[in-house]
Amino acid sequence: MLESREAWFSKRAALLLCVALCGAAHNVFSQAGGTNSPGKPRPAPPAQVLAEETLSLDELAGHIQDWATENLDENLLQALGEVDTAKVESLFGDLERQLRGDYVIDLAQLRQTAQAVLPLLRKHPETAPVASWLAAEMDYLDVAEDFRAKTPVAKPGTPAPPKANPTPKEQREVWIKRVSEQPWPPAAKSYVPILKPVFAAQKLPRELVWIAEVESAFDPSARSPVGATGLFQLMPDTARQYGLRINPFDQRKNPQKNAQAAAKHLDYLYRKFKDWRLTLAAFNAGEGTVGRLLQKHRAKTYDEIATRLPAETQMYVPRIEAVLLKREGARLASLPSPG
Repeated sequence: MLESREAWFSKRAALLLCVALCGAAHNVFSQAGGTNSPGKPRPAPPAQVLAEETLSLDELAGHIQDWATENLDENLLQALGEVDTAKVESLFGDLERQLRGDYVIDLAQLRQTAQAVLPLLRKHPETAPVASWLAAEMDYLDVAEDFRAKTPVAKPGTPAPPKANPTPKEQREVWIKRVSEQPWPPAAKSYVPILKPVFAAQKLPRELVWIAEVESAFDPSARSPVGATGLFQLMPDTARQYGLRINPFDQRKNPQKNAQAAAKHLDYLYRKFKDWRLTLAAFNAGEGTVGRLLQKHRAKTYDEIATRLPAETQMYVPRIEAVLLKREGARLASLPSPG
C-alpha cells in the first residue's frame, strides 16, 4: 500500500531539513576560506529516489521551508533560506550516493560538512533526533577518512590508481582498534540490562543488543533522514511487519518494542542466510541486496561479497563485530544460532 501524502511528507521533510542544514554549513565553511567550496553542481540524485513520487524537488523544498517557518528559530531559518534548490538537490544526491554507494573512501567527502552541521542539529529539539542519528554515523565518516588518507596518490602526469575498497580483514582490524578506545555509551548502562531479556525471549544471543550502540548510541528517539527510528533504527515497513504502530504514536520509540521487533527481524534473517555476518549485512542493506550479491557471485560467505556491499554496510558489519568483542568479549562468528 502506498504511503499517505502526510506520511511521505514527514519522512522526506526530515531528510531535506538535514540536507539543507548541511548545505548551509557547507556555505558558511566555504565563505570562511575552507577547502570544501562547491564547484560545478554535481549530478542530480538517482532517478529512482523520486521515481515513485509525483512531487518535484521544488515542491519538496517549499514544504520543508514551510515546516521550518513553524518550527525553527530565526537564525536557522536564515541559514536555510540561503540554500537554493540546486544545492539541496546536489547534497541530497551526495548523501544518497555516498552512504549507499560502492566505495568506502567516498564517504570521507561528507565528514567535514557533517562535523559542521552536527552542533546545529543538536541545538534544536526539532532536529535532535536527526542529530542522534548523525552522531552515530560519524565513526563511519572518520574511518572512511582514515582509509582515504592511506590511499596512494598518483604522481603528476600519471593516471589515478583505480578505486578499491578495504578488505574485510582490514576493516576488522581498523574497527577493533577504534572501538577498543571507546567507552560505553552513557545510555547503555540503563538499556542493556532491559534489552537482554527481550533478545533472550526471542531465543537470540543476548550480546546482539549491542547492535543498538552502532545504530543509535542507545538513543530511542534517534531518527535517520530517511525515517528509520529508535534504538535499532527500524524502517516503517519493517516495524509494521512485526506489529508496531507508527501512528498516532510511533511505537518504534519504545525501547522494548523496538528491540522485540529488531530481534524478530534478526531471527528471520538468520534463518534465511544461516550466518551472522550475512544477517547483519541484510539488517543494514536489505535482504534483497545481500541475496542478489550472493547469487550473482555464486558466493556463500560474507567475505566473498563484502567489498561489493554498500559502503556503509561494509563498515557496519565489522563495526558491530568490534563492539561485541569489546563490550562482551564475544566473537560474532561464534555466537550460537537462534534456539
